[in-house]
Amino acid sequence: MYNNLMNKTPFSLAPEYRDYVWGGAKLRPDVVPTAEAWIIFAGNRITTGPYAGRVLSDLALEFGADLLGTRAVAQTGTRFPVLVKILDCAQWLSLQVHPNDEQAQRLEGKGFFGKTEAWNVLEAEPNAKLVAGIKPHISPEQLTSAIESKSKTILDLVQMAEVKAGDTLFMNPGTIHALGPGMLIYEIQQTSDITYRVYDWGRPETEKRKLHTEKAVEVSNPDAVSLVVSLPQLADGEPQTLTQCEFFNLDIVQLQEKTVSLETGGESFHGLTVIEGQVQVSAEGEAFVLNKFETLLIPACCGEYQILPLQESKVLKASV
Repeated sequence: MYNNLMNKTPFSLAPEYRDYVWGGAKLRPDVVPTAEAWIIFAGNRITTGPYAGRVLSDLALEFGADLLGTRAVAQTGTRFPVLVKILDCAQWLSLQVHPNDEQAQRLEGKGFFGKTEAWNVLEAEPNAKLVAGIKPHISPEQLTSAIESKSKTILDLVQMAEVKAGDTLFMNPGTIHALGPGMLIYEIQQTSDITYRVYDWGRPETEKRKLHTEKAVEVSNPDAVSLVVSLPQLADGEPQTLTQCEFFNLDIVQLQEKTVSLETGGESFHGLTVIEGQVQVSAEGEAFVLNKFETLLIPACCGEYQILPLQESKVLKASV
């Protein structure tokens, strides 16, 4: 039984970094390539407040719904339910596909979860492209043959999409996809890191970068396509939903002059990440200044809190 006396004060998390071959210099200019910053996930260490030095997953086990919220606990228990990353794509990521929950348990074993995810494009160079599914009228047999070839013939079947800053894509399991160069991406997903590589743009296979041909064939869906959704019209201080599903919600708040009050309602934690500008978040008598790409976690038990723009800003809010 978890303790229900969690301190309600928000806290900051220390990002963890991943140094994959396709990364760039935007996340850590002194460590190149840096591909990913894991900014909200079970393994983050807390850097402020009474729980400083502890790991987020330990707090989830100890405090349950007080941290995670009633919706999260009803769905995934005291397991921290999402993984949020910022990706610096300097080269093509592998062409890849993820399983759903049922496939993950069948292919990887009990206790594994699928990987439903969504992307929000933070920055994009002109003509930046990504892969978001398979072209229409491709049969399962054609797709299987292309995957099994382990060659660039798969590129004849994929659907390319051009994106710009502000665009959002929701990615169902089974969708073959790849992020291209020249983009900085905010990604929210289930807490799962199961990736089946289909094609790696001619890079040699290594122990750390294998192709997963059989499993990719098993989970790939030729009818799965992700559509690019442009940034909606934003009004000062009014949250707008960018994407939502049974596993997560992603909202955006534009702040120009108004202070906005938000409420967790005990239903979910809120993970706030500034993507433009600078804001002050006030809760439980404390104030926290967040700069661009800094993140604050609001426990579900916090209730109401305020966001004050210190300059014109945009904030992404992750929740379940």
